[in-house]
Amino acid sequence: MSPDQKIAVIEGDIETERDAERIRKKGVPAWQITTGGACHLEAKMIGRLLPEIPAGTGFLFIENVGNLVCPASYDLGEGLRCVLLSTPEGDDKPKKYPLAFATADCLVVTKIDLLPYLPFDLERARREALDINPRLHVFTTSALRGGGVAELARFFVEARAGLLERRRHA
Repeated sequence: MSPDQKIAVIEGDIETERDAERIRKKGVPAWQITTGGACHLEAKMIGRLLPEIPAGTGFLFIENVGNLVCPASYDLGEGLRCVLLSTPEGDDKPKKYPLAFATADCLVVTKIDLLPYLPFDLERARREALDINPRLHVFTTSALRGGGVAELARFFVEARAGLLERRRHA
């Protein structure tokens, strides 16, 4: 993404504003939705915040409450859905939580810098995810080292352009 493309973030968590605070410190507008115990966000929660999103925002990222079970069942009105699989969580998650992978457009395997230290079989995770959803775009990333982030950003830019083009012709 280029610097002229504005982003904003809606964070979902059970408690605290910690994630949104970290994002704001990077200069990115962020809103925290705390569910007080619910394991997912719902579209009406997002809808209440939409009037606060700055005009000209090109990308609105929504992080649902952090698990692979509940959020998969809830449509937030997103144009693109990604599922994140952290290497410390294990490579068995696609088959354990298939709905999360079946409803996603992309899979982002995170913390790949830890692969040498973990019993995580990247090819197994990729294969099982693609067995569930052959149209998944799969990315491997390391936020710590920046690996794979540019490729993922390009995917977002291209996906956004495709969504806008389809809306123009609808």
